[in-house]
Amino acid sequence: MAIAGYLSKRLVTSFLVVSSVFIAGQSIAAAADTVAVAPQAKIFDELRFGASGSVQSGYDHENGVFPDVQVLFNPFGYNPTADWKDQLTHPRIHLGTSIGTGGSATQVYGGLSWTLTHSNGIFTEVGFGGTVHTGNLDDWQDHGPMLGCRLLFHEYAGLGYNFDSHWNVMAQIAHASHANLCDGPNGGMTRAGLMVGYKF
Repeated sequence: MAIAGYLSKRLVTSFLVVSSVFIAGQSIAAAADTVAVAPQAKIFDELRFGASGSVQSGYDHENGVFPDVQVLFNPFGYNPTADWKDQLTHPRIHLGTSIGTGGSATQVYGGLSWTLTHSNGIFTEVGFGGTVHTGNLDDWQDHGPMLGCRLLFHEYAGLGYNFDSHWNVMAQIAHASHANLCDGPNGGMTRAGLMVGYKF
């Protein structure tokens, strides 16, 4: 009887140890699976490319077409399927360039973008930040505005449509000027065009 009791205790102890090891192994595997399928934060969110043209008249009109490239980053967790309040409180960061042709100014700009995506695929967007440019500052030339400062404010507004979860198109108008915060002329640059976007 003593031997039987001793063996029973050993069997129970062994069963408990094996069960504990098995449960721990299952828990570790489940945790590993959870980590493996956890969504990764997409810092690089969207790439856009297109072209624009000057909508100014007279001496402030800029010659040529401006190829445009823009990238948007999403470090703050913008979610296009969230409600409008959540979308407004989670802007994206934009960085782009508008390349001058025909002797006009090239811009490199950056700032914050606020996008409101609606259930019918239409979206509206505004952006605000700054730009540095290669344009004329204060000497009259044959065409193009006198801009006063090398560093200007930059803002844009757009109306677009999402074809699917990746591709979209947006009509936009962008403006750059120094808002009379520095000495010199303030002709500004205003360009309108189309951008095609691919969301990753």
